[in-house]
Amino acid sequence: MASPGESTEVKRRSFRNFIASIRYSIDGFTAALQHEPSFREDLIFALLLVPLAIILPVNAVSTGLMIASLILILIVELLNSAIEWVIDYLRPEKHPLAKRIKDMASAAVFLSYINCLVVWTIMLWPSNAVWRRLGILS
Repeated sequence: MASPGESTEVKRRSFRNFIASIRYSIDGFTAALQHEPSFREDLIFALLLVPLAIILPVNAVSTGLMIASLILILIVELLNSAIEWVIDYLRPEKHPLAKRIKDMASAAVFLSYINCLVVWTIMLWPSNAVWRRLGILS
């Protein structure tokens, strides 16, 4: 049930709204590239490892998981950067809660890296058939 002052109309989406959403997303991606060194580093990391994930002799599901773990790092880094910018905008002076919020967002990025490491380790573990396909293990 809608509160007083809220509209109960269903929001209609047009193709123009869809195109505008894409434009806003591209603007956000561009802003992250221009203003966030961590995002640039993460993007380089992903761009270097995606081709490796594609050429490794693993099945399609493994390749997809390996690439998804890299994309997750980028997504979490974008969210971390957005949180940091909002905190800096709302609270330019130092505050213990602002630090806690930023630290927690940074921890999410760290966990996404751990996730990536775990996924890649499982997919490339020596007992996995990848090494036999590459001729490294008999």
